[in-house]
Amino acid sequence: MKSKFITAAFFSLALMAGTSSIFAQDKMMKDEKTVMVGGAEMYPSKNIVENAVNSKDHTTLVAAVKAADLVETLQGDGPFTVFAPTNAAFEKLPKGTVETLLKPENKAKLQTILTYHVVAGKHSAADIMADIKKGNGKATYKTVSGGTLTAMLKGKKVMLMDENGGMATVTIADVNQSNGVIHVVDSVVLPK
Repeated sequence: MKSKFITAAFFSLALMAGTSSIFAQDKMMKDEKTVMVGGAEMYPSKNIVENAVNSKDHTTLVAAVKAADLVETLQGDGPFTVFAPTNAAFEKLPKGTVETLLKPENKAKLQTILTYHVVAGKHSAADIMADIKKGNGKATYKTVSGGTLTAMLKGKKVMLMDENGGMATVTIADVNQSNGVIHVVDSVVLPK
């Protein structure tokens, strides 16, 4: 009889611990706010792709992700930090570049460029700022493509420098996703 009571008590404690974990996770999701990007709400409960397809400012990025067969990857568990270029960012590239990259024969190059905008792990704006401070004004991140991006401050804005010296400004930070975070950038960064 005593053993049944101990088992029942242990089960109750385990259930309570599991339930409190679920409540804590649920509270965390509610504490993360939705952010407007491209005229659409970005929900922290949706993954990177589910949110990006609703942003009018990211139709080129979504088309590129589909052409590069990266949809499944960016819907994965992650976590990922994505520096997401807007349509206007893609328009800054030389005329015809996007159309050329979207061709099937350029899929590998497109994958390299897109994964250059992705860093493993979830790096919030506060994390990036702390890394910049710790690095005496610069923080270097290894991208999923194998290249590096350097973050720095220009006034109060976070800037990214690619391997060619090209610069992008983070225009909207901390767009939380279920599998990471997006920081919207105003330019496409390019690997060497």
